[in-house]
Amino acid sequence: MSEPAIEIDRPQRPTQSPPSGRAPEPGARTRGPWLVAAATTVTLLLLAGRYGYHRDELYFLLAGRHLDWGYVDQGPLVPVLARLLDTIAPGNLVVLRTPSAVLAGAAVLLVAAIARELGGGRVGQLFAAVLAALSGIVLASGHLLSTTTVDLLVWLVAAWCAVRLLRTGDSRWALGIGLALGVGMLSKLLPALLAVGLVAGVLIAGPRRLLRDRWVLAAAGITVLLAAPNLIWQATNGFPQLGVAGSISDGDSSYSGRLEAFTLHFVIISPYAVPIWIAGLVALLRRPAWRAYRAVGSAWLVVVGVVLIAGGKGYYDAPLLLVLTGAGALVTVAWASRGSFWWRRGLLALGVVPFLLPNVVLLLPVLPADRLPGFVVDVNYDAGETIGWPEFADSLAVVHRGLPPQERSRAVVLTGNYGEAGAVARYGPARGLPRAYSGHNSMVDFGRPPADADVVVAVGWERPDQLTTWFEQCTLAGRVDQRVEVDNDENGGPIHVCRGLRRPWAQIWDTEVRHTG
Repeated sequence: MSEPAIEIDRPQRPTQSPPSGRAPEPGARTRGPWLVAAATTVTLLLLAGRYGYHRDELYFLLAGRHLDWGYVDQGPLVPVLARLLDTIAPGNLVVLRTPSAVLAGAAVLLVAAIARELGGGRVGQLFAAVLAALSGIVLASGHLLSTTTVDLLVWLVAAWCAVRLLRTGDSRWALGIGLALGVGMLSKLLPALLAVGLVAGVLIAGPRRLLRDRWVLAAAGITVLLAAPNLIWQATNGFPQLGVAGSISDGDSSYSGRLEAFTLHFVIISPYAVPIWIAGLVALLRRPAWRAYRAVGSAWLVVVGVVLIAGGKGYYDAPLLLVLTGAGALVTVAWASRGSFWWRRGLLALGVVPFLLPNVVLLLPVLPADRLPGFVVDVNYDAGETIGWPEFADSLAVVHRGLPPQERSRAVVLTGNYGEAGAVARYGPARGLPRAYSGHNSMVDFGRPPADADVVVAVGWERPDQLTTWFEQCTLAGRVDQRVEVDNDENGGPIHVCRGLRRPWAQIWDTEVRHTG
């Protein structure tokens, strides 16, 4: 793609490049991105009640019952939000997911706003908004209450403030970056990676004077101050998030592993957008008129390098990919508008249907849950994790009711992961199930079984030898039947009844049952 003029979506008007070293002025304000953002939020709200809870949402609801300044795998922000929303409307998925839908719409606006800061006109801003609205990361995170949704908005707010700072030279915009990063680190420590990327980008591409600027230093102080509660909790508890990160690096999580993290970059926005964000990256690094923004392009290179080397999840740097997409949208619109090559504009327009709209089908619950094609779950692991939790609890209840009355009174449920424990907490009381316990992540800190609980209904343990380490006898008593053909982590899994605790719970709970991932 050749270099466009500065008024990139109005090539018919003769323009001159800005003076050397000066960035283009922002484009005209337009209502188009607001309409796209509103459509995104409304669509997500209309679909929010379909299927069911995601395992992470069930975990957040449980964590919200045990409020703390930190958890093994996250900060306090999302559990507090989950508790608030569930208090307002208990059991209401639409209410629980409303903040995510609103934040997704805000993310669309921010991508368009970044394109405007780079000099994009109405068409460029609208195209950037459409690409963001139909991107995998916005649709997937906007459908569920998750820490990823918070990360998405935090990174985009910080990136927008960074672009404003670099364009205007007004370092007071650094305060916005500091505020965003500080709030974000109350959700997860991941925004620290963005901070590292931005600092490295300035070191690489300049202006290095920013690293000594009083407003930048004040912004760093704001970040640390806001993040302090979670940081202190992590330090006091030996930084357990590092252990979780190690498990992710070993591939013990969805969307993890270096190869999967690398390939996810080519689909997480959409395959259609790959040449667009690559063009945006090249333009940010090489276009003379965008010289002021080279630190942003360099920041992504640093962040993605850290993610791949450390073995993080491939979506960690997705918000910066959206920034590159916003820049690439301007380059692409200029390329399509130059001359009389009508086929270029037709190619962009026709590509939306086969390459962008499938994201809606793959990432949102538009198909019937009982007839969900296997390829949907193959592409979108999280879709399968939102189906069948009430039926999961039904399967456990059948096994529990089959116990002799004297055992049933002292039995507990022991789950392999936090989602299963959350499902029992949500659906178990109505089915007469006892409390569920788990050693997974922060579940281990929410309490261990009573000392006299020597009968256990165990689920989520694929290998019986894991259980016979703690019990004298474990018998296969049933299997999870979610009554739909869906390939998720629970459907068809074994349910064991274990008896005869070999050692007290107090001896094995923190040392053997505890696990992260």
